[in-house]
Amino acid sequence: MSDSSKRFSSLSPEKQDLLMRKLRQKSAATPAATLVARPRNALSFPLSFAQQRLWFLDQFEPQNPQYNIPLAVRLDGPLDVPALQRCLDELVRRHEVLRTTLRAEEGGAVQVISPPEPMALTQVDLQSLPAEAREAEARLRVYRDVQQPFTLSVGPLLRAMLLNLSATEHVLLLTLHHVISDGWSRGIFLREFLALYGAFSQGQPSPLPELKIQYVDYAAWQREWLQGPVLDAQLAYWRKQLHGATQAIELPTDRPIPAVPSVNGAVVTAHYPREVEAALKALGQKEGATPFMVLLAAWQVLLSRYSGQQDVSVGSPIAGRNRAELEGLIGFFVNTLVLRANLEGNPTFRDLLKQVRETTLGAFAHQEVPFEKLVEELKPERNLSRSPLFQVMFSVVNGAPSSTAVTGAGLSLRALETEGSTAKFELSLDMVETGQGLTAALEYNTDLFDAATVQRLLAHFGVLLEGIA
Repeated sequence: MSDSSKRFSSLSPEKQDLLMRKLRQKSAATPAATLVARPRNALSFPLSFAQQRLWFLDQFEPQNPQYNIPLAVRLDGPLDVPALQRCLDELVRRHEVLRTTLRAEEGGAVQVISPPEPMALTQVDLQSLPAEAREAEARLRVYRDVQQPFTLSVGPLLRAMLLNLSATEHVLLLTLHHVISDGWSRGIFLREFLALYGAFSQGQPSPLPELKIQYVDYAAWQREWLQGPVLDAQLAYWRKQLHGATQAIELPTDRPIPAVPSVNGAVVTAHYPREVEAALKALGQKEGATPFMVLLAAWQVLLSRYSGQQDVSVGSPIAGRNRAELEGLIGFFVNTLVLRANLEGNPTFRDLLKQVRETTLGAFAHQEVPFEKLVEELKPERNLSRSPLFQVMFSVVNGAPSSTAVTGAGLSLRALETEGSTAKFELSLDMVETGQGLTAALEYNTDLFDAATVQRLLAHFGVLLEGIA
């Protein structure tokens, strides 16, 4: 065990979590990393690295709803629709990225910001339907809207629809393209919407302070900063970490992997008992590992057993907002880290957990390299039927699911789960810690796997977790 790992192990769980946050903010202390607002006298602006990758993917497969991000909110209470409209208009005005499109230019693409305009709000009245049919029709309308693609060069890349179920029951659906948003952005949208609605419904002005920077300022800064010695130092770590890594994980699929990958997907869920969650957390504390590290190690063990491979790499999303200035911006900041585990020699789980802890700490300390830049620099062997560097994702969500209701301005807001039919990867496992047990949601590509196969995989994962616990 390295000295840094020993020091990490000696910390309390609270201090471990604090250190992880500090590692995420590490780049903010870099002297050259001054992030300021840029002049708006240009007609276009550079893309961020993440936007650039999505733009390239869109060129190969346009009109693909795979990267649509839905935000469906249940609104209970008397609704002031004009105030709601003002909220949407103000959010679009204050966040330039919500009125941004991508325009092709020689050698690539650029961001173009349009002037603020009233946000189109499609209203659908379902009150004439029988009560039992309204909810089903609302879910169908939401599903259909989320499947409607965007054209990146034609704005807006945001749609809004209001479903009226009764005088006091409504569903607001916002569908955004990933190129202008991410999961964190949905939380910002909800918080600001609630603050604005509370003010506008009372005839008051916006209580939100003006934003000092915008997403295009971040994209320009990222391009300028992440080069030369800064980029070289980051890439040196990843070259060493991923040297000789197995390029693809060969899981037993129900059908052959197609030459042209599809995005057809579905999700299955499973719940594991509170006793298992508590025992795994205790094991992590004893070994100086966070719950994320424990569950990641377990997932990599399962993937190794299913594939028969000892070199297992998975992708894991990270917010990418390692600077305080970025925490309140809507935009596409999320990055993906490649986390590799070596199971040669059949290590004990404790030994593997030590390795996973070292890998995770190292990855967080070198998170500034966008995944898109990593692929560009490492030039892995490309196979159009598989994603590069990894094909399986993993993440852990702390706390209860996002359906918790928030009350304010006479309304109760509750985020609704939306049914998806796309899968960005072969498998993507999201684990949720609830304090009452662990919930697993496994998104899978339906062209590769049957639902029964994925359900069996989650059952095996439960057996594995119980054994580890």
